[in-house]
Amino acid sequence: MSFTRIFTNGKIFTADRQNREADAMIICKGKVSWIGKEEDMPSVMGEKVNLQGRRVLPAFIDAHLHPLMLAETSRQLACTSPGVTSIVGMVQALKKLSEAQSPDSWIEGWGYDEGKLEEGRTPNRHDLDQATRNIPIVLTRTCTHILSVNSRALEIARITKDTPDPPGGKIDRDEYGEPTGVLRESAGDLVKNKMPVKSLEEKAGALAEYSDTFLAKGITGITEMMADHRPIDHFEIYKAAAKKGMKQRAALYYNWDEFQQLDFNDQALFDREQAVYIAGIKLFADGSISGQTAWVHPAFIGDDENAGISTTSREELLKAGEAAKKYGIQLAVHAMGEQAIDQVVDTFFKRADWLEGAPSVRIEHASLPTVRALQRAAESGIAFVTQPIFLFAEIESYLNNLGEERSGNAYPVKTILEKGIQLAFSSDAPATAWDDPVNPFVGLGASVNRKAYNGWDIGQEQAISIETAIELYTKASQEVARIPFVGRLVPGFHADFIVLEKDILQVDKAEISGMAVKETYLGGEKVYQKKV
Repeated sequence: MSFTRIFTNGKIFTADRQNREADAMIICKGKVSWIGKEEDMPSVMGEKVNLQGRRVLPAFIDAHLHPLMLAETSRQLACTSPGVTSIVGMVQALKKLSEAQSPDSWIEGWGYDEGKLEEGRTPNRHDLDQATRNIPIVLTRTCTHILSVNSRALEIARITKDTPDPPGGKIDRDEYGEPTGVLRESAGDLVKNKMPVKSLEEKAGALAEYSDTFLAKGITGITEMMADHRPIDHFEIYKAAAKKGMKQRAALYYNWDEFQQLDFNDQALFDREQAVYIAGIKLFADGSISGQTAWVHPAFIGDDENAGISTTSREELLKAGEAAKKYGIQLAVHAMGEQAIDQVVDTFFKRADWLEGAPSVRIEHASLPTVRALQRAAESGIAFVTQPIFLFAEIESYLNNLGEERSGNAYPVKTILEKGIQLAFSSDAPATAWDDPVNPFVGLGASVNRKAYNGWDIGQEQAISIETAIELYTKASQEVARIPFVGRLVPGFHADFIVLEKDILQVDKAEISGMAVKETYLGGEKVYQKKV
C-alpha cells in the first residue's frame, strides 16, 4: 500500500481562508503534505487519483449529537413522518410490534412530534394502552426531553397519583391528578431507570454498525453530548466500538452528575490526539421549545403561565465550571430559551477563559438569544453550537409555541456571526423530527435558504452563504469541538475529506438539502463509496 497519494483534477474547497480553493493535493501517511494548484505541485512519487473535476470538501464534524442514541434509535420504531402521521397509525404499528414481543420485553419508539400528527396532540397512556397493556411502551419525543409511556410502564416505575414531580421535571396529570403517561425532562428518568440495560458489547456493536451511515453522510468527527458513567461507562463503549470498526474521531461530553463519578487517574482520558477522548462536561439549563420546556420569556403562546422549566442553578453552573477548569476541558450547557441563555451568559460573563485558543464555555442550541446575551457572550468568548435543522424540520411546533415573528428570529445565525461569537453547526441527531436527522446537507440547505421543509419562510434576513455554512460544519466545528487537525485541508492536517456528486457551490440553493456524498476519505484512505 502506498503511503503517498496524489489527488489531481479536483475542485477543492479547503476551508482555509489563506488558500480557499485548490485543484490538487498530496497526502503522505494520512496527512496533507501539500495542497494548491496542480501547476505548482512539487514532483513526488505515489499513487495517483483523478478526482474527475468533482467538488471536494473537508469531511464534516458534527459538534453536537448523540451517536449512541442515534445508533440505538435506528433499531426502534420510527414515529416520524412520512411513515407515521397520526396517533392512530402509531398505535397500529405498536400493536403489530407487541404481537411478536414477550411479556418481559420493552417496546421503544422515537421521533414523534405532535405538531406533525393529525390529532395535533401528544400521545398519552390511554392511546398507547390500545396497543398493549401487558408490555411496557416508551416513546421518546423528537426533542428527547419528553417521554410518552403506557400504563404498564407507569406501573413498573411506580408512578402514581401520589408521585411528586422530581426536581427539574414534570409528570403530566389529568383533571383528577392521575398521570397521563407524559413525562417531561427529569421525570422521564423514573421510567428510564427501570428499563433493561443493554450490554457493552451490544452498545459498541450498534455504534460500530452505524459508523458506515456517518461515513455515507461525510461525517468523520463526532461528539457524544450525553455521555454517562453508569451503568456502563461511555468511554469504554466508544473504545470498544472503535475496536469493532467505528471509524469516526469521537469527543465525549459527560453529563455533570455522571462526570463527578469518574476516576481520573488516567490522564489519557483527556488526550485529544486519541480517537476517543473526554472533551467536556454537559449541563442542562432548560428543555426544548417544541416540547414547551425551554425556559423562555415571554411565555409560550396560549399559556401565559408556562415559561418552561429551569433545570439548573448559578451555583451548579459555577461548580461544574470549576471542575472543567481543573481538568482543562470545556463546559457545554444546553440553553434554548431567553432566560436559560441569559442565565448561562450572566454566570460566565468574562469568566469563561480557562482554555487557551478555544472556547471554555459552549451554549448548546442558543435558540432565542437576547440582544444583551449576544453582546455579553461576544465579550466573554462564549461559543454557540446551533442546529439549522430544528426550524426546518419542526416548524409546526415553533409556530404553535412561539408564533411567526419569534420563530423567524430564532437561531439568528447571521447576527451571531456579525457579533463576533464563535459558532459551529451540528445536527443534535436523533433529537429532531426528521427521518434523516444526521444529514449535514439538510442543515446546510436550511441555513442558506432559511425555509422550512414545507416552504415556510423562517427568517430570510438570517440566511448565510453556502461557503460560510460549510465552514460552520467543518473548520468552525473543529475549533469549537477541539478535535485536533481536522476540519480544514491544509498541510499537517488529517486528510479527511469528501467528494460530492455535484458541485455544492454551483447548484441552485434549493438543491443543497438533497446533495449526496460520492466518496469519503479518512486519513487519505477511501472508507466510503456510494453504490451506483
